[in-house]
Amino acid sequence: MKKVMAFGAFDILHKGHEHYLKEAKNYGDYLIVLVARDQNIAKIKGKKAVHNELFRLEQIVKLDFVDEAVLGDKEDYLKALDEYKPDILCLGYDQKTIDENKLKEELKKRNINAEIIRAKPFKENIYKSSILKK
Repeated sequence: MKKVMAFGAFDILHKGHEHYLKEAKNYGDYLIVLVARDQNIAKIKGKKAVHNELFRLEQIVKLDFVDEAVLGDKEDYLKALDEYKPDILCLGYDQKTIDENKLKEELKKRNINAEIIRAKPFKENIYKSSILKK
Protein backbone atom coordinates (compact mmCIF):
# COMPACT_ATOMS: atom_id res chain seq x y z
CA MET A 1 0.00 0.00 0.00
CA LYS A 2 1.40 3.40 -1.02
CA LYS A 3 0.92 6.07 1.67
CA VAL A 4 0.69 9.75 0.79
CA MET A 5 0.95 12.56 3.32
CA ALA A 6 -0.26 16.11 2.75
CA PHE A 7 0.26 19.08 5.06
CA GLY A 8 -1.57 22.32 5.70
CA ALA A 9 -3.35 24.73 7.98
CA PHE A 10 -6.65 24.41 6.07
CA ASP A 11 -7.92 27.42 7.98
CA ILE A 12 -10.77 28.23 5.64
CA LEU A 13 -11.32 24.96 3.79
CA HIS A 14 -12.08 25.69 0.14
CA LYS A 15 -12.15 24.05 -3.29
CA GLY A 16 -8.44 24.74 -3.80
CA HIS A 17 -7.63 22.71 -0.69
CA GLU A 18 -9.96 19.94 -1.82
CA HIS A 19 -8.29 19.87 -5.23
CA TYR A 20 -4.85 19.66 -3.57
CA LEU A 21 -5.92 16.79 -1.31
CA LYS A 22 -7.66 14.90 -4.12
CA GLU A 23 -4.54 15.24 -6.23
CA ALA A 24 -2.46 13.97 -3.30
CA LYS A 25 -4.78 10.97 -2.94
CA ASN A 26 -4.26 10.13 -6.62
CA TYR A 27 -0.55 9.49 -5.96
CA GLY A 28 -1.22 6.56 -3.64
CA ASP A 29 -3.67 4.29 -1.88
CA TYR A 30 -3.92 5.90 1.55
CA LEU A 31 -4.04 9.64 2.24
CA ILE A 32 -2.92 11.00 5.60
CA VAL A 33 -3.49 14.72 6.11
CA LEU A 34 -1.43 16.52 8.72
CA VAL A 35 -3.28 19.56 10.04
CA ALA A 36 -1.11 22.31 11.51
CA ARG A 37 -1.41 23.12 15.20
CA ASP A 38 -2.64 26.56 16.26
CA GLN A 39 0.65 27.50 17.92
CA ASN A 40 2.67 26.43 14.86
CA ILE A 41 0.50 28.52 12.54
CA ALA A 42 1.03 31.55 14.78
CA LYS A 43 4.78 30.91 14.87
CA ILE A 44 5.22 30.25 11.14
CA LYS A 45 2.71 32.70 9.68
CA GLY A 46 2.94 35.35 12.38
CA LYS A 47 -0.81 35.42 12.95
CA LYS A 48 -3.49 33.27 14.53
CA ALA A 49 -5.70 30.96 12.51
CA VAL A 50 -9.32 32.00 12.00
CA HIS A 51 -10.51 28.56 13.17
CA ASN A 52 -9.00 26.48 15.96
CA GLU A 53 -7.14 23.27 15.24
CA LEU A 54 -9.94 20.93 16.30
CA PHE A 55 -12.44 22.63 14.00
CA ARG A 56 -9.95 22.50 11.11
CA LEU A 57 -9.23 18.83 11.80
CA GLU A 58 -12.96 18.03 11.84
CA GLN A 59 -13.39 19.67 8.44
CA ILE A 60 -10.63 17.51 6.94
CA VAL A 61 -11.99 14.33 8.57
CA LYS A 62 -15.35 14.96 6.86
CA LEU A 63 -13.78 14.71 3.39
CA ASP A 64 -14.64 11.23 2.14
CA PHE A 65 -11.43 10.82 0.15
CA VAL A 66 -9.17 11.46 3.20
CA ASP A 67 -8.26 8.18 4.88
CA GLU A 68 -6.78 9.68 8.03
CA ALA A 69 -6.32 13.18 9.43
CA VAL A 70 -4.11 14.05 12.39
CA LEU A 71 -2.87 17.13 14.18
CA GLY A 72 0.80 17.88 13.85
CA ASP A 73 3.12 17.80 16.84
CA LYS A 74 3.44 21.04 18.81
CA GLU A 75 7.25 20.90 18.90
CA ASP A 76 8.21 18.96 15.77
CA TYR A 77 5.58 19.33 13.08
CA LEU A 78 7.33 16.63 11.03
CA LYS A 79 7.20 14.05 13.84
CA ALA A 80 4.30 12.30 12.08
CA LEU A 81 6.76 11.27 9.36
CA ASP A 82 8.38 8.90 11.86
CA GLU A 83 5.07 7.28 12.73
CA TYR A 84 3.51 7.00 9.27
CA LYS A 85 6.61 6.65 7.07
CA PRO A 86 4.84 7.91 3.94
CA ASP A 87 6.00 6.94 0.47
CA ILE A 88 5.03 10.33 -0.98
CA LEU A 89 4.81 13.81 0.49
CA CYS A 90 2.52 16.05 -1.50
CA LEU A 91 3.00 19.77 -0.96
CA GLY A 92 0.64 22.48 -2.08
CA TYR A 93 1.73 24.49 -5.12
CA ASP A 94 2.09 27.63 -2.98
CA GLN A 95 3.19 26.03 0.28
CA LYS A 96 6.21 28.16 1.08
CA THR A 97 6.46 27.33 4.78
CA ILE A 98 8.03 23.96 3.95
CA ASP A 99 11.41 24.27 2.25
CA GLU A 100 11.88 21.24 -0.04
CA ASN A 101 15.64 21.06 0.50
CA LYS A 102 15.27 21.11 4.28
CA LEU A 103 12.50 18.55 3.98
CA LYS A 104 14.79 16.25 1.96
CA GLU A 105 17.47 16.59 4.65
CA GLU A 106 14.91 15.84 7.35
CA LEU A 107 13.71 12.74 5.49
CA LYS A 108 17.28 11.52 5.18
CA LYS A 109 17.92 12.08 8.91
CA ARG A 110 14.77 10.13 9.75
CA ASN A 111 15.70 7.35 7.31
CA ILE A 112 12.50 7.85 5.30
CA ASN A 113 12.65 7.33 1.56
CA ALA A 114 9.72 9.43 0.36
CA GLU A 115 9.22 11.22 -2.92
CA ILE A 116 8.27 14.91 -2.69
CA ILE A 117 5.67 16.12 -5.17
CA ARG A 118 4.21 19.60 -5.64
CA ALA A 119 0.51 19.71 -6.40
CA LYS A 120 -0.75 21.74 -9.33
CA PRO A 121 -2.72 24.93 -8.69
CA PHE A 122 -6.48 25.04 -9.05
CA LYS A 123 -8.02 28.40 -9.99
CA GLU A 124 -5.43 30.09 -7.78
CA ASN A 125 -6.87 33.53 -8.49
CA ILE A 126 -10.16 32.44 -6.87
CA TYR A 127 -9.45 29.60 -4.43
CA LYS A 128 -6.57 30.84 -2.36
CA SER A 129 -6.81 31.32 1.41
CA SER A 130 -5.21 34.76 1.39
CA ILE A 131 -7.80 35.96 -1.14
CA LEU A 132 -10.77 34.30 0.57
CA LYS A 133 -9.88 35.73 4.01
CA LYS A 134 -10.21 39.29 2.72
